[in-house]
Amino acid sequence: MDIRPYHLDLARPLETARGTIAEREGFLVRIRYADRSGLGEAAPLPGWTESLDACREALEWAPDLATDEDWGVALGETSAPAARHALSLALSDARAKSDNTPLYRYLGNERLVRRVPVNATVGDGPPQETARRVAEAVDQGFDCVKVKVGARSVDEDAARLRRVREVVGDDVVLRADANAAWDRDEAEQAMDAFDPLDLEYLEQPMDADEVAAHAGLRNGGNEVPIALDESLASRPVADLLAAEAADYLVLKPMALGGPDRARGIARQARQAGVTPVISTTIDGVVARTAAVHVAAAIPEIPACGLATADWLAEDLGPDPAPVADGQIEVPQSKGLGVDLGDE
Repeated sequence: MDIRPYHLDLARPLETARGTIAEREGFLVRIRYADRSGLGEAAPLPGWTESLDACREALEWAPDLATDEDWGVALGETSAPAARHALSLALSDARAKSDNTPLYRYLGNERLVRRVPVNATVGDGPPQETARRVAEAVDQGFDCVKVKVGARSVDEDAARLRRVREVVGDDVVLRADANAAWDRDEAEQAMDAFDPLDLEYLEQPMDADEVAAHAGLRNGGNEVPIALDESLASRPVADLLAAEAADYLVLKPMALGGPDRARGIARQARQAGVTPVISTTIDGVVARTAAVHVAAAIPEIPACGLATADWLAEDLGPDPAPVADGQIEVPQSKGLGVDLGDE
């Protein structure tokens, strides 16, 4: 197994209620399996996954648990999510290549999927700036935009979203993401303030562990649907589904430990009547393309948070999944479909 560190600066900082993201660091992993080379990426994000040092340690330890033909023990014993993501992705890439099939078909969708709908993401900013950025995204062909909220007061965020509606109208699908910024009173205030704005959902209004509070908020008579994201990094999905705490689950393969786990959780969600949405943690091209394949493996997936390539000032290699008119292209070559030119 080959492990190579990388560092990527963002083209512009992403302002969220949890803080500012200005760079991404991680590791590219290459595994030789059944005479095929598989590519993976580990991009740990503090507060979501293990630290960078813990990720490196887990990756360096993994080969001691595996043989050339059996990496199952390494996958089972690797608890660090980003490290396991890299291992799982690299193995899936190699196996899909051996099967002469694109990764999304290896993950379980036998139908041809050429494109997946995606949303644009707009960070924190004053009302006029927020509306301008949403309008720019709509001009680029997006019909679904997620706006970061929670860094300001609820009233200020409501004013931002009202201004967006005034500028782009009612035909654009809007999502709001609070990144667990509020307590119960603030979340209830936000639900009331956002109710007239026809949001598709409000994402993670409260702390990740507030499962019962999210269930109460969801069933409190307000019509704003609830999506959970951070909660999936700290609580078993079965707990969230049993509590009926969400209408949507936002699944980040990097934070969940791999494309295989994200695909499995998506199945669980659908069986419980909850809608899965696939998103990235602003990863490099390897993990981002893997997330595209996960989304393509889920029938009738709504717009996903995969249009994140332009947040990076530079990438790890050419992008095989460009975005146009609010859709991201799904690579149809064998395996992952990413060529870094160093194999």
